[in-house]
Amino acid sequence: MTTTERPIPPLNADERTTVEGWLDFHRTTLAIKCEGLDDELAARAAVPPSTLTLTGLVQHMAEVERNWFGRVFAGEALSPIYDPQADPDGPDGGFDLAQGTGLRDALTTWQAEVARARERCAPRALTDTGRFMNQDVTLRWIYLHMIEEYARHNGHADLLREALDGATGP
Repeated sequence: MTTTERPIPPLNADERTTVEGWLDFHRTTLAIKCEGLDDELAARAAVPPSTLTLTGLVQHMAEVERNWFGRVFAGEALSPIYDPQADPDGPDGGFDLAQGTGLRDALTTWQAEVARARERCAPRALTDTGRFMNQDVTLRWIYLHMIEEYARHNGHADLLREALDGATGP
């Protein structure tokens, strides 16, 4: 049973409210997919031959939030969360389970990155830019990319959760 209420994106709002609404919808969907799981189930790769886990997805999305909103948009020199030795300019990691990190820890870290992303973006316009691949990239583009990133990984989370315990839904 889901205890988290998922926000419905506004049906008739300005552009920023709409894209932020869709991003929050997808962020909440990931949290819902993890509800009620213990560390053991959340760390289980349930769709062989893939080694993907729900904890790994949450860790990855923390890395993605940090990368796009911290490194790319805000221009901050941030090291990866789960593999500080990894190249910060390389692909977003986090899929491999971090030693000693359970689902609750991963969710806490991810939620902190989401909160920090909101702080970074709140005073900025959709047309403000960061740098990606030596080019300007707008906040609008980053928001849309993040919606796509969450939508794709929420599909993975759907499959994992159903394989783990049969749960389906939001």
